[in-house]
Amino acid sequence: MNIPTTGNPVQSLGDGSPLSNEWLESLVDSEQGLVSPLIYQDEAIYQLELERLFNRSWLFLAHESQIPEKGDFFSTYMGEDPILVVRQADGSVAAFLNQCRHRGMKLCRADSGNAKAFTCSYHGWSYDIGGNLAQVPFEERAYGKVDTEKWSALKVPRVEQYKGLIFGCWDPEVPDLDSYLGQMKWYIDLFLDRVEGGTEVIGGMHKWVIPCNWKFAAEQFASDMYHAPFSHASPVLASMPPDVDLSQAGWPEEGQQFSAPEGHGTGFFLDTPEFLFPLLGEEAANYYVNTSSAEAIERLGEIRGRRMNGAHMTVFPTLSFLPGINTLRVWHPRGPNEIEVWGFTLVDKKAPDNIKEAYRKAVLRTFSAGGMLEQDDGENWTQIQKGLRGYQARNTTFNMQMGLGNEREDHPELPGKTNYVYGEMAARGLYKRWLEMMTARDWSELAIPATDSETNHA
Repeated sequence: MNIPTTGNPVQSLGDGSPLSNEWLESLVDSEQGLVSPLIYQDEAIYQLELERLFNRSWLFLAHESQIPEKGDFFSTYMGEDPILVVRQADGSVAAFLNQCRHRGMKLCRADSGNAKAFTCSYHGWSYDIGGNLAQVPFEERAYGKVDTEKWSALKVPRVEQYKGLIFGCWDPEVPDLDSYLGQMKWYIDLFLDRVEGGTEVIGGMHKWVIPCNWKFAAEQFASDMYHAPFSHASPVLASMPPDVDLSQAGWPEEGQQFSAPEGHGTGFFLDTPEFLFPLLGEEAANYYVNTSSAEAIERLGEIRGRRMNGAHMTVFPTLSFLPGINTLRVWHPRGPNEIEVWGFTLVDKKAPDNIKEAYRKAVLRTFSAGGMLEQDDGENWTQIQKGLRGYQARNTTFNMQMGLGNEREDHPELPGKTNYVYGEMAARGLYKRWLEMMTARDWSELAIPATDSETNHA
């Protein structure tokens, strides 16, 4: 397989011709660890992503704690489509396009709240909390009769939940969410199921824009612990207690990485609880490492309950989180050169109030819009994206070969395909799945059967 290194084939397709599978397959070679920068930069590829990837993947919509009561709603996006997620009278969750069917105006411009109905501010068409058209002004005299079923808001046909996280998918043929998450469930339970009662969102939501492609963020949180000792050295050292000899301080070296065939990925340190203290502060870190660990071990076992620290995770394509640090974020795409980041703090629901407040402040310091570590990441992605405006830069192959050939599927304690924590196996897995999603005709070519490894580690 040859990665293009000269010319820009996309520009020859400016007449609107569809991108061929053969050409897309020339851009990503996950077996050799090669990727063309064109996948981060080109508008035609991005438009195809909206159709083939964001239109048929399970996408995170909201956390259940954000819409606890009937009529509670949360405004979000699936790709670039605005979505309303609403708690129904029977306790179920509905999601529908936040768009009036009359002229396309947003039905609701609030981030969240509670409503008995949604009325378009343009011409007054009104919809109930399930997105059904309920009232049309001057209907009898102006229209005679409007077919309310035909002209109701476009419903997201598949809405499912996993341990507090609500997902939606436009494609009715998508496998159920449990199958889509696959072996990744074993790993994300480290974040969602450490103690009885589950999790909740606290402190509202932060939004900010970074001028970069969404895949840089998703890939880093799936696979890249490698950047941390270099990009984040200064803020971590600055957070050390004053009695620490900084000349003796070093980054953890023991850990593992996991890559799922569905494109999900994670990496984590092992047996390094001290790593969390300078990032979280004494109060929050002590809760995670000591106070809650006995229950976590009882629920999840020794390796997840105690030994896994400093983890990063991505559920393909755009949901990422950092267990322990407890930030969750969505990388909403805004064209090939920009993302809108939505960040939340997620904590154990039954944690004491002082611990929740300590976590809220810790996330503000580290991974909010003004967080010390968040700004490091944004600067890296921004500088890469700027460079891709150059002709030579966007036609020079990227290397993602770290750890190539060292994968294993027989780890005694971990399910699935694993590798050393400093590696790019999960990045290769993410781009492999990206290519599959971009070239497959339908879900009959995409579905992945459950594995024995998943069953054995359930």
